[in-house]
Amino acid sequence: MSTINPYENALKQLQDAAKLLKLDTGVYDFLRIPKRILTVSIPVKMDNGRIKVFVGYRVQHNDARGPFKGGTRYHPAVTLDEVKALATWMTWKCAIADIPYGGGKGGIICDPHKMSVGEIERMTRRYAYAISDIIGPYVDIPAPDVYTTPREMAWIMDTYSALKGQISPGVITGKPIPVGGSEGRGEATGKGVAFCIREGAKKSRIKLKNADVAIQGFGNAGTFAAQFMEEMGTNVISISDSKGGVLDKKGLDVEKLIKYKAKNRKVGGFPNSKQISNEELLELDCDILIPAAYENQITKKNAPNIKAKLIAEAANGPTTPEADEILFRKDKLVVPDILANSGGVTVSYYEWLQNLSRDYWDHNTVINRLEKNMVRAFNDVYKTAMEYKVDMRKGSMVLAVSRVTQAINNRGIWP
Repeated sequence: MSTINPYENALKQLQDAAKLLKLDTGVYDFLRIPKRILTVSIPVKMDNGRIKVFVGYRVQHNDARGPFKGGTRYHPAVTLDEVKALATWMTWKCAIADIPYGGGKGGIICDPHKMSVGEIERMTRRYAYAISDIIGPYVDIPAPDVYTTPREMAWIMDTYSALKGQISPGVITGKPIPVGGSEGRGEATGKGVAFCIREGAKKSRIKLKNADVAIQGFGNAGTFAAQFMEEMGTNVISISDSKGGVLDKKGLDVEKLIKYKAKNRKVGGFPNSKQISNEELLELDCDILIPAAYENQITKKNAPNIKAKLIAEAANGPTTPEADEILFRKDKLVVPDILANSGGVTVSYYEWLQNLSRDYWDHNTVINRLEKNMVRAFNDVYKTAMEYKVDMRKGSMVLAVSRVTQAINNRGIWP
């Protein structure tokens, strides 16, 4: 991953929006500084009997519009600045989706690939214990993120419920369906990206039928996005994971590639495809590019070489501010992360509503509501961008910051 500081990028985006809105300096500082940052020590007894101490974070950025909301990632490269940036982006993401949440994020510095299931469970439960005083169904609702799954969410829910003495499914989202999860949650991020691409294609005058698509990243968001793009009739020509990518200009068979990846733990070597690097994938001659991997992948160095007409950010923060300026000048439509990948948090909100009411919805109800919300959010952002004559990211930031600022002003400062 790049060494560019994601929190500096987040602050630059806020600064740009603040200038456009002529924001009061006090309100700007309010939005710039997270409300709470918790660093926790997580001692875990490993399988060899020794104790290993992991470091975990929970950052709560802003709750003017509602409880904090945001994922928890397990990764060896987790940093506090990364978590602060992601918490900040979650505030804007929830505001754009117009759901009553603020932004939060969590992370543990670890490599789950080198840990047993038992070690991951003990670490997860200890982390849940360590942050239990600052989370809750009406306070802060975590969710899955990089290298965390419904399994870890169930452990956190169970740990919190045991500590509080009552079953509390609403404390976390992204859970397995038998313990309060929602239909449609697993595919929600990828589905939301696909809805945004469909709307963006209309604005970019791209015919989706046989449009060439390249996808960097083949995790949850990238996998589902690939499936939905194929269903829409596009030609998915290239897909990559952390070990490299594959290219077939005639079109990859997404379902066969999913099975190949599950068996071989990489996309590299897929039959009848050409090996390609992640860097090369970004610069392919294609209509639609979906960055679905890590932060800071499109920079001022490679942005001039991006050929895709439409870039939809399934990952968080894949484009630097300098790259944004270059792409805007080249008349590329960038659907920013805080809009494009907000399907996940939107269906998390639906899961939370179902948990609080104990009334559960069928799959069609969830997806129909998601589609309606994503289309409205896209059009809100596009309209704002056109009004201010800026790119979609600045448009999304102006819309989000104005909504959060309105909530702050309505609530006032007390005591």
